[in-house]
Amino acid sequence: METDPPLSPTASRRDVMLGAASAAIAAGLSAAALAQTTSAKAISFSTPTNGKQIMNTITTKDGIEIFYKDWGSGQPIVFHHGWPLSSDDWDAQMLYFVKRGYRVIAHDRRGHGRSSQVGDGHDMDHYAADAAAVVEHLDLRNAIHIGHSTGGGEAARYVARHGRGRVAKLVLIGAVPPIMVKTSANPGGLPIEVFDGLREQLAANRAQFYLDFASGPFYGFNRPGAKASQGIIENWWRQGMMGGVKAHYDGIKAFSETDFTEDLKAIDVPVLVMHGDDDQIVPIADSAPLSAKLLKKAELKVYEKLPHGMCTTHADLINSDLLDFIKA
Repeated sequence: METDPPLSPTASRRDVMLGAASAAIAAGLSAAALAQTTSAKAISFSTPTNGKQIMNTITTKDGIEIFYKDWGSGQPIVFHHGWPLSSDDWDAQMLYFVKRGYRVIAHDRRGHGRSSQVGDGHDMDHYAADAAAVVEHLDLRNAIHIGHSTGGGEAARYVARHGRGRVAKLVLIGAVPPIMVKTSANPGGLPIEVFDGLREQLAANRAQFYLDFASGPFYGFNRPGAKASQGIIENWWRQGMMGGVKAHYDGIKAFSETDFTEDLKAIDVPVLVMHGDDDQIVPIADSAPLSAKLLKKAELKVYEKLPHGMCTTHADLINSDLLDFIKA
């Protein structure tokens, strides 16, 4: 199958809309949406049946099945994926670290991947509580948490509100904090119309929107001279289409309007903030440098000309830098 050529610099109106809208893909919703249920914990776990192990899942107190992977032994590394993907987006990192003696864990967020396609609870408070349920079930301690994009917001909220005594370090990669949407307190953010555009495109034709998103701005395949990978594009699309459309629609509000300022201020473990300066999804100017200033123990690492999806396009570089930070 031939790969699509990079988009022309003279973009069509539709491409311009996609590019602007794409500058939004990654944050997490109003924290108030979940006052009662942030304490969701695991109450059940899949068990072997007739000698065969069924999928690893936990069931939260509000009845949501959360799928997770748990490989290897050693110091645990917990991965939090971006919108609208699944734990499969961490393949390159999980294989790299399990081969180096680490225990690697990743879950599918509610409504995403193999987890329950529930109709509600698609906000950062629930996301963080679900992550906490997995961590508590596995009794993970001295863990490194790594979050990409929306997963960076989830990881930050988890560490700030649930992680005391369990977390050694945190990594935010192309992450949505402190807040994406433009407000009076965040004048450099993206206008709400950008996120409205995302919702419009998702509701109109989710399958095509996801193809356009992956083949264009997410991996920087729309840049002049970029060599698109059809396999990467189709794998992104596969992951996205596995999830529920309601979860993905609601998730846009979650990743764009959640304010993580107080979460970042509360985190007292070392944090590595990694961001590509050509990130077209979460623009660097209103994200990574601001997060680094709010964190108590932050190291900011900026990658020249790298895209939002740099964990995939430049896995060797990112993995090496992650290993250095973990070992330090």
